[in-house]
Amino acid sequence: MSANASGNGRLAVVAFGGNALITDNDHSAIPDQFHNVEAMAPHVVDMIEDGWRVLVTHGNGPQVGFILRRSELAMAEVAPVPMDYAVADTQGAIGYMFNKALTNELRRRGLARPVATVVTQTLVDAADPAFVNPTKPVGAFMDEGSARRAAAELGWTVAEDAGRGWRRIVASPRPRAIVELDTIRSLLDTGVLVVACGGGGIPVTTNGQGELAGIAAVIDKDLASELLARQLRADALIIPTGVEKVAIGFGTPQQQWLDRLTVSQAVAYAESGQFGEGSMRPKVEALVGFVTANPAGAGVITDAANLGRALRRETGTWIEADDRPAL
Repeated sequence: MSANASGNGRLAVVAFGGNALITDNDHSAIPDQFHNVEAMAPHVVDMIEDGWRVLVTHGNGPQVGFILRRSELAMAEVAPVPMDYAVADTQGAIGYMFNKALTNELRRRGLARPVATVVTQTLVDAADPAFVNPTKPVGAFMDEGSARRAAAELGWTVAEDAGRGWRRIVASPRPRAIVELDTIRSLLDTGVLVVACGGGGIPVTTNGQGELAGIAAVIDKDLASELLARQLRADALIIPTGVEKVAIGFGTPQQQWLDRLTVSQAVAYAESGQFGEGSMRPKVEALVGFVTANPAGAGVITDAANLGRALRRETGTWIEADDRPAL
């Protein structure tokens, strides 16, 4: 398939993290974030040139935090931004960054490929146990008195966060469905390079009449990307990280980089504590979920600079079904 052809090639979903846009606290401004997106764009376009259809998803944790902090600072003058609207705001802003950077890179290479961002809603269950026990801290740190006033005046759930201060706590329910799935599929089928499901999607619930309503929550980006990739029957789900491959015994003399894992091997390593709880393990588990539901597909972990090489099996760690022969 040429880079100018319609959408009939292999489909890869690439799930960038929100922290990938911010290298450190001194480079968190919007121009800095766009610079980092510009650095990612050539690697995505490399995939296009190799014949892949591409769907980009992204995280938004730091960016939602910035919006909520601005809202908190301005609370005396303007109404605060609800959580679902904060997620929507980041989808538009980060989507704009990807649209601009990818369009410019495609133009530099003389490739005719439209780029579009889809503001995406993700359906969650209002009865999800996560709403009974919110665990995800968002927004700024506060002293206890300020936190309790916010809880009383705004209806927030607040809690102390690892001894560093008090923060607002929201639920992180499991994603159940991607509302704009058919729209995303139609765009991909006509050859559009799509950016969607930013921040795991805008969390919404539905009533008995099918009406949607936003809800204060955050959705795990990797789980939502896995759900979207599974429903689209993608050929590959890729989660870029800060390392080229996954390792066992990481940081020890026994460290071993892995080229390929079967689902059973990945599960066994995860359960034995080989992957960091807040870092690599959730990524591996999302890819295991994708491959388990879609055995013809593959999960890939690598760094952004090696996306193209990883899909050519020159690097990266591939996670595949147990009965799929190694290449």
